[in-house]
Amino acid sequence: MKRVAAVKKMRERLRHLPQLRIGGIMLAFLLFVVIFAPLLAPYDPYALSDNMVEAPNFRHPLGTDGLGRDVLSMLIYGARTSLMVGGAAALIAAVIGVFLGGVAGFFGKKIGSVIGEAINVFMMMPTFFLILIVVALFGSGITKVMLVIGLTTWVGNAKLMRAQAMSLRERVFVRAAESVGESKLSILFWHIIPNGIYPIVANTTMGVASAILTESSLAFLGLGDPNVISWGQIIQSGKSYLVDGWWICAFGGLSIIYTVITFYLLGDGLNIMLSPKLASVQNAGKRT
Repeated sequence: MKRVAAVKKMRERLRHLPQLRIGGIMLAFLLFVVIFAPLLAPYDPYALSDNMVEAPNFRHPLGTDGLGRDVLSMLIYGARTSLMVGGAAALIAAVIGVFLGGVAGFFGKKIGSVIGEAINVFMMMPTFFLILIVVALFGSGITKVMLVIGLTTWVGNAKLMRAQAMSLRERVFVRAAESVGESKLSILFWHIIPNGIYPIVANTTMGVASAILTESSLAFLGLGDPNVISWGQIIQSGKSYLVDGWWICAFGGLSIIYTVITFYLLGDGLNIMLSPKLASVQNAGKRT
């Protein structure tokens, strides 16, 4: 009965969150493309041909680029790269942010002040230029790009988790755990983080979109992995053909826009669903 009630409650919430439904459908389409890329791509995305900068036609529905590669096949395989980079970088940022934010908010003033200052330092830094410098110095492999983006974008998650931890440490269940002799690390990982993780889930979903944009920007500037096809790389290769081959950049840009909108819709919907205050405000607005 409890499971049935929970399912009904979830359906009711989804009914009032069109952005989450739409974002979920758009994400399902993206995952379908990623999983079945070898079946959906009409050509090998790395195969060169003599049909250079060919306009969209029956053989090449989205045309070809300056090296004769099929743009549709490149976009399909580029979806894998973009989602992999976005997901991995956002996950790295979430793990670091949750741990540091939880420690800063739960453990005393000294540790909290040190981590707080580190957060302030990272907030003052121009993140994208920091990423540019690191990638230029240490290389532009796809793994390095994921790590660099994740290691430089954890600040937002840390601030959210710190605020959650500072609020939760005064709750009765935390005080009760302390009174029975439970260690602070155990309380942090079993009580503070599980109960304060919800805003980070929504923020991490939006972080996927930011990571995809960052990777695309790096690839556009020539700092992406040259051995892996990505949407940013497609746009970078097509910028020299904007007049005669507009479709190369256009379809690559539209793919990025579609994906970013998908994750922002999901993040916005999750933020409302996981936050009772926002949900009540939205419902009150609908009633009026």
